[in-house]
Amino acid sequence: MIVRLETAADHQAIYDLTRDAFAPMSFSDGSEPDMIDLMRKDGDLILSLVAEEDEIIGHVAFSPAKISNTRGVWYGLGPISVRADKQRQGIGTKLAHTGLDMLRKMGAAGCVLTGNPDVYRPMGFSNDHALTYSGLNPKFILYMTFNGTAPKGEINFAEALEEDHP
Repeated sequence: MIVRLETAADHQAIYDLTRDAFAPMSFSDGSEPDMIDLMRKDGDLILSLVAEEDEIIGHVAFSPAKISNTRGVWYGLGPISVRADKQRQGIGTKLAHTGLDMLRKMGAAGCVLTGNPDVYRPMGFSNDHALTYSGLNPKFILYMTFNGTAPKGEINFAEALEEDHP
């Protein structure tokens, strides 16, 4: 398996993979593949990586995130998708860590996400309930700092990820 930057030729495969990966998820409304396309169109898809064997089996997106009372450049992780028959084999973790390493090298202060803490804590994400996002239970808001500064405040993700996006 290789992890690489997406190319224009990957867009449909990423769309299909994301749609299929999120379809069985009870928390999904099916908007994830369109969010990726909209982030790409808006110029907010800062980093888009695919995992490839003979075909694309995984994808992760990173986009800008603003945190109200926190300095530095922060990014949001997600969506992250892995083909159903390849899940729980470390592919999503490899994608996330590759992207996080790239963001660190770009000088980012850190990365935030909303998700299951049982999935993201083993990847190195923390949760101290100092972040808020759109009324979400704080236990589902996690971060990873690259410079030692723990973020505090309200997160604003890329417009395509916000619930009221057009």
